[in-house]
Amino acid sequence: MKHLNEQLTESQADQFGRASAALLNEGAQVLPKNIKERLYAARMKAISVRKPEKVLVQKPVLAGITGNWSSGSNARWDSVSWIAPLVVLVFGLIAIAQWQDDSRINDIAEVDAALLSDDVPPDAYADSGFMAFLKNGPLSDSSDSADLVQSK
Repeated sequence: MKHLNEQLTESQADQFGRASAALLNEGAQVLPKNIKERLYAARMKAISVRKPEKVLVQKPVLAGITGNWSSGSNARWDSVSWIAPLVVLVFGLIAIAQWQDDSRINDIAEVDAALLSDDVPPDAYADSGFMAFLKNGPLSDSSDSADLVQSK
């Protein structure tokens, strides 16, 4: 009990491990068959529920201009790399909204220019009969209407 605070060297720890393994193997030889089977089943269960070991993932390593070897990634850029697509998306949406506003303004300006430069007064466009006339177009059979006028 007085040796609890002492640390074992690596060789002493190895010797202790080998001695413990030898004693356990000797004890396992004299165990009854049913206890051996239960111990084997318990060991298999413990192995099946153990935590998976960490796997070492290797990254490609490239030489830089200065000849230094690096993995090609910078932790600072890795943490903010998701911002670039977000910024592009936001600016794209702003550009589309601006383009639609400009298009709408140009369409309204064309209609206003057509109304102001036309011979028809703007009040005529408010008349439903005039709108029906515009939809149907001018009289297509001017000879037929001329015949009707002459026959009367």
